[in-house]
Amino acid sequence: MRARARLVVERDADGRNVVRDLRSMAPITLVPHRGRVRSANEPALVHLVSSVTAPLGGDDLELVVEVGEGAHLVLRGVAATLALPGHLPGGSRARVRIEAGPGSAVQYVPEPTVVTQRARHEAELVVELAGSALLRTREVLVLGRAGERPGSLTSSVRVRRDGGPLLAQSLRIGEAELDASAAHLAGSRVVGTEVLCWGEDPTDAISHDWWSLVPLARGGSLVTSLASDAVTAQARLDAALDVHPGWRSRVN
Repeated sequence: MRARARLVVERDADGRNVVRDLRSMAPITLVPHRGRVRSANEPALVHLVSSVTAPLGGDDLELVVEVGEGAHLVLRGVAATLALPGHLPGGSRARVRIEAGPGSAVQYVPEPTVVTQRARHEAELVVELAGSALLRTREVLVLGRAGERPGSLTSSVRVRRDGGPLLAQSLRIGEAELDASAAHLAGSRVVGTEVLCWGEDPTDAISHDWWSLVPLARGGSLVTSLASDAVTAQARLDAALDVHPGWRSRVN
């Protein structure tokens, strides 16, 4: 299966964040929240729904997101993603590309990805930020379902600001010897990461039990957590938001 989806959010003349373009393609379904009229300060909220079982081996999926000058978008998942083997040869691939204009803010918070047995999946996130744009993005990876050995996954995250690199990171999971290494996942079943380019960063790295927060050289911070389950991994990522009072007050 090959699918391409697109989402464009802009700020209108009244200062409200509005969805200007929304093109879903199964299995990538975008559902904007329309429950009530938003105030000028409220972000546009869009839910990311997988409308069919995906990704399967052989799938090639892409989501392109554009956030205009001064606009604020919260893009949230509603259910975990299961990376599954397929009948076709080869693995699956999913790409998310985000472009954030001047003064904009983007929060991309999908639900966890579960790498099931025999799956071979590649996930790529590419973000282009204007100089004054804000970003929060979270990824939680689960090594197999309960009692199941995981397949393999390569996750890549690249963030650039004004054309210059902020973060380029690649993580491979699903190799037993590597995952058990204290230098990699230390035998943990779940790994969570969060990128925060959201105002002032801590001046020094901070670590706690099974989570760490590292300021990046050109601005922004990277949080990493390890746990035996997704709930605990996400709670440890949330703990990092409490390190800096400004983050918790501005991040939804």
